[in-house]
Amino acid sequence: MSAIRLAIKRISPKQLFMGSALLVNGGNYLYNLLLGRLLGPEAFADAALLVTLLLVLSFIGMTFQLATTKFAVLFSGETWVAFKNTMYRYALVFGVFTGILVLVFSKNLQALFNTKNHYMFMIFAVAIPLYFVMSVNRGRFQGKHDFGKLAGTYQTEMWSRLLLTFALLVLVPFEPGILIAVGIAVSFIFGLFPSDFKGVQLLSKSKLALVDLRQVWIFIGLTAGYELTQIIINNSDILLVKHYFNDKDAGLYSSLALIGRVVYFVAWMFVMLLMPTVIQKQKDGEATAPVLFKYVFFIGGLSTFIVFVCFLFPNLIITLMFGDAYLSIAHLLWKYALATSLFAVSNIFAYYFLSLNQYSPVILSGLLGFSQVALIMLYHENLETVVHMQIIAMVILLVAQLLFFIIKNKKDLSALKKQNNLV
Repeated sequence: MSAIRLAIKRISPKQLFMGSALLVNGGNYLYNLLLGRLLGPEAFADAALLVTLLLVLSFIGMTFQLATTKFAVLFSGETWVAFKNTMYRYALVFGVFTGILVLVFSKNLQALFNTKNHYMFMIFAVAIPLYFVMSVNRGRFQGKHDFGKLAGTYQTEMWSRLLLTFALLVLVPFEPGILIAVGIAVSFIFGLFPSDFKGVQLLSKSKLALVDLRQVWIFIGLTAGYELTQIIINNSDILLVKHYFNDKDAGLYSSLALIGRVVYFVAWMFVMLLMPTVIQKQKDGEATAPVLFKYVFFIGGLSTFIVFVCFLFPNLIITLMFGDAYLSIAHLLWKYALATSLFAVSNIFAYYFLSLNQYSPVILSGLLGFSQVALIMLYHENLETVVHMQIIAMVILLVAQLLFFIIKNKKDLSALKKQNNLV
C-alpha cells in the first residue's frame, strides 16, 4: 500500500489531468460507439446530430473557458474578483439568450436537418445556460493550474451522460433523439461539480477598470471568432452531409467522422495544458517556442501513427467499433483521419498564437474555414468528394500557419539583433 501511495504522490497535477482526459475521451468514444451499434446507421444520424450540436456548444463554451483561463493568470486581488463575477454574468446572459433562440427556432432546425421531431432541440436549449456557467468554472481551474478539479468536472459530465443516456434508451420506450437530449441536458448539471461558487456575485457592484475591460473584450471577441472557425471546420461537414445526403449516408459519414476525430480530441487535451503554460512563460519573460515544439511533436507523431493504422486496417476498425453495417465507408477512414490530423496540428499553432495575442492566424483560420464550407457546398457528388475537399482546405491551413510562424520568428530575431547592436 505504501508503494501505491508513493506512486500516487509522484503523479503531477498535469499528469493526472492527462490521464483523466484520456479516460474522458475514451468514455465519450464509448458513448458514440454504443449509440451507433444500438441504433443503426439511419437512427444514428439524429443521435450524431445531437452530439455534433454538443461539440458546437463546447466550442462556444471554450470562449468563456479560455478567457477565464488567460485572466486567471494575469489578474489578482480585487481585479480578479471583479473579472470572475463579470464572466459568470456574461456566461449566464449569453446562455439564456442562446437557449431562447434554439427554443424559438426548434421547428426550423427540424426542417433544416431532417430530424424526426423538434422536441430534442427544445430539451437541448433549456440546458444551454448551464454549459456556459460550467465553462467559466473550468476556466478558473485551468488558469489556476488546479488540474484535479478541472479533470473532475469532465469526469462527472462524461459519466453521467454515458450512464443516464443508455439507462433511458434501454428502459424507456420513447423516441431515441429525445432520450439522448435528456441525457445530454442532465449531464450539464453534473458537470458543474466539483466547483466553488463562494464569493460569486452576479449583481456585484465591483467593476473592472476600463483598461482591463477593454483587454478582456478584445480577447473574448477574437477567441469567439476563432472558436467560430473551429465550429465551421470541425462540424460543418457533418451538418452539410446531413443536409445533402439521405439518413443512411449521413449515419455512415457520422461513424467515419467519429473514428477519424480521435486525433483532434487528443490534441484538445494538449491545448488545455498549452495555453496556461505559454501565458505564464510570456508573463515571466521566458521563451515560449519550446512549449509549442513539444506539443506539435506529440500531436504530429500520434497523428502519423493513427493515419497509418487506419490505412492498414480500415475494415477491422469499422467492424470492431460499429459493426458490418458500416463497412461501406471503410475505404475513406484513413483519408478522414488525415484531414483531421492536419487540422489538429494547425490547431496547436493557432492556440499558441492566441495565447500570445497574435491574431492574424485566427483571421486566416476563419477564411479557410469558410472556404471548406464553400468547397463542400460546390463539390458533394459523393462522400469521398466531401472528404477530399476537407484535405485540400486543411493542407492550405497548416502551410499558412507554418509560414506565419517562420516569418514572425524571423522578424522577432531581426528586431532582437538590432536591439543588441544598439546596446
